[in-house]
Amino acid sequence: MALETYLTHPTFGLLCRVCLVEDNCELFTTLYAQRLFFLVSPTAAGIQFEAVGRASAKMLVENRLRFLRRNSDTQEYNQLMVVHKQTFQ
Repeated sequence: MALETYLTHPTFGLLCRVCLVEDNCELFTTLYAQRLFFLVSPTAAGIQFEAVGRASAKMLVENRLRFLRRNSDTQEYNQLMVVHKQTFQ
């Protein structure tokens, strides 16, 4: 069962979680177009959105895939590989 996580961006509307990037930092994309990407992290004042380009987002996902492969987390790796193919190819 895949768990989907959504956030509402104040300007761009509904965002869908792509993956965890590092502790307390996740990559999100716009729900329908999947053209705008944001690093989202919690702060004392709320949630911080940092826009990143498509190439940077792809690199972050590929780094996460390498991390998962090294740590033998095959289930999460396979799920993220599907997301990678749908989003970047």
